Amino acid sequence: MECAQIKLKEILTKCQKENIDLRNIKCINKYLSEHKKSSSPKEKWFKFLIFTSLLTYAINYYFSELQSKRCTFQMPTLMRYAFRPPENCAFCENVDKIEGVSNITPHEFERKYAYSGRPVIVEDATRNWTALEKFNYWYFRDVYNNAQRKEKILDCQFLPYKTGFRDIFEALDMPERRVEYFQDTNTEQGGEGEKPWYFGWSNCNPETAEEFRRHYGRPYFLPETSENNNVDWFFIGTSGLGAHMHIDNVRLASWQAQLAGSKRWLLAPPPECYFKCKSFDAIVNKGDIIVLDTNKWYHQTFVQPGEISLTIGAEYD
Repeated sequence: MECAQIKLKEILTKCQKENIDLRNIKCINKYLSEHKKSSSPKEKWFKFLIFTSLLTYAINYYFSELQSKRCTFQMPTLMRYAFRPPENCAFCENVDKIEGVSNITPHEFERKYAYSGRPVIVEDATRNWTALEKFNYWYFRDVYNNAQRKEKILDCQFLPYKTGFRDIFEALDMPERRVEYFQDTNTEQGGEGEKPWYFGWSNCNPETAEEFRRHYGRPYFLPETSENNNVDWFFIGTSGLGAHMHIDNVRLASWQAQLAGSKRWLLAPPPECYFKCKSFDAIVNKGDIIVLDTNKWYHQTFVQPGEISLTIGAEYD
């Protein structure tokens, strides 16, 4: 209740700053209550206009204010896609491929890729990161099981995909035979009773974040004036699985580092750009970082056969 009161106060303050007369809302409510039994086409049309206006305001508020926050109730995916503001197709019109680069300077990266929407794979991006040798399923299980304030970890967002895991602790409690079975490239489909798995989580807990960040750092190619988001994301799983085709609702462009295994990425432009832009397919291998504006590009990933895939990513401004 206290949270709702605070949010209501923020909305009222915003209305005052934008000179929105709240009496108009009362007038609308009064009109609707007085004419709720009316069925004339004119009045039905008026009610429809009111409804669409309020819906438009709610959607704009969602995209401008709430998209970077974790909400109690999420807007359904189909509605988010249906009411997503159309993109200017200039970000993808002249893109012919996902380029692979290495030893790129921050200045060159900023000029060509950082804020252009053009996807790129930086092939030497994780140099000097000990995370490539240190991070694996068992490492994360030990870190989380030894954490002092486990209840704080449960506040971080967890993505089970279709595995059925309820939280990070349940996901990190699989038997060894299920974790390791898919390492054999000749048994991609798993054994009897074993199921593939794939999940992700945000590293919002300071205790575990401090431990993890000892083994990786800010990618060397990011513009010198840019900063990473405070929250990092991890994704881990076996071959045959990955993220479904989707588009994100985050504030900024992001990078995702492949720390183990490999992933196949499929990129597609938004529907309004289908006839102006191309779709792409690329493999991101261990040690690579793919940089992508996931707010603009629809994307899907497939973990490749062999080693368990492990990635870490973050937004940058």
